Amino acid sequence: KTTSLRCICGSMRPSSGRIRINGFDLSENPVEAKRGLAFVPEIPYPLPYLTVWEHLTFIARAYSAKDWEPRAGGLLDAFNMTDKRDEYCIRLSKGMKQKVMLMSAFVHEPSVLIMDEPLYGIDPQGSYELKKLIRQSLSSRASVLISSHTLSLIEEVCARVAIMSKGRIIAVGTYDELRNQAAARKDATFEEVFVKITEG
Repeated sequence: KTTSLRCICGSMRPSSGRIRINGFDLSENPVEAKRGLAFVPEIPYPLPYLTVWEHLTFIARAYSAKDWEPRAGGLLDAFNMTDKRDEYCIRLSKGMKQKVMLMSAFVHEPSVLIMDEPLYGIDPQGSYELKKLIRQSLSSRASVLISSHTLSLIEEVCARVAIMSKGRIIAVGTYDELRNQAAARKDATFEEVFVKITEG
């Protein structure tokens, strides 16, 4: 799953197939393809010798974002990071570094958002705010692709799910479609459905 996401965001070259983002072919027109894209990797690695605010400034300017400063301030408040605004990223905890990556993903209002294990090291308040931001992005017609072992996150914010096992997609569909495929009862949790499908 991580390899697939890295190929989509352009940090790895796929061995076959083509990737198009917002209609632009990633191999032929990478700048335009990535213009509306945000990627949150599995392991957070913000630029270590920039402060939190400098990091957000760099990302916003790299994407030529407009009116980004109020949005960045709101993200700092939402993730309880306002007091860390002038802290160098290298001095932050793992959870705080992940918050920097999440804020960087949302600061330029991407139309395509890809997240690999976005709840890594995140506290309950941060988890709540992340889910709220994902829902806001979806309501603004952004495309959101999340890869996660945290099934509760997937169940809460995703309308359609692909289940992978041993590097291959073995099931795709809505929750009702996956329940039917698993021959699970109608009130079965997503965790139960997941186990039935992967064991079956």
